Amino acid sequence: MDQIAAVLPLEVIQQMVNPRWHFELLYEFLWDDPNNLQAGLVDTDLRTLMGFYLSRSGQFDDFLLNESDLTGRLEDSVYSGQPIGVGDGATKNFQLLRNVGGFLEAVQNPANQNALVYLNGTPKTQGTDYTINNGIVAFSTAPAIANVITADFTFLHRVRFDSGSSRSGKEGLELSNFYFNLYDCKEVQLRSVRK
Repeated sequence: MDQIAAVLPLEVIQQMVNPRWHFELLYEFLWDDPNNLQAGLVDTDLRTLMGFYLSRSGQFDDFLLNESDLTGRLEDSVYSGQPIGVGDGATKNFQLLRNVGGFLEAVQNPANQNALVYLNGTPKTQGTDYTINNGIVAFSTAPAIANVITADFTFLHRVRFDSGSSRSGKEGLELSNFYFNLYDCKEVQLRSVRK
């Protein structure tokens, strides 16, 4: 007689509802020649990156990142017509959401805590009909039963510098001067955080 063994899955405790995103920025070279600044800049590429890193106290402080600034594609940050709920006549608060391949990720950081919100396709006025705080749309009056609530917004990632390079295992920015006024920075890692 054959025996059949059943393997029961171990209980898994979900530690977060929304994903953590990881960004790796690679720079072939950074200029550090104050005599050849690009128009409108007050500092060199190298000093701008170093200054921003230092002003964040390395990985201590977080900041907002617009992914479209990295990719050059508006669709990586700009969302239109995102469903965020359906009115039930009582609920006033609705979390902004973005659809990522069918997964609905909570949006805590729309740009400037602004979004255009619609009830059944009719635009509402921020500051009068609703307010937004930490990505939660709070209506002054609960949307009526079956009113579809959608929003347009620019999604920003809250990130901080990661605590080291995956290639070197060292913490912080790794820079090397390989030619007169030219530095390389193999990678800058950013990791998303939630508040």
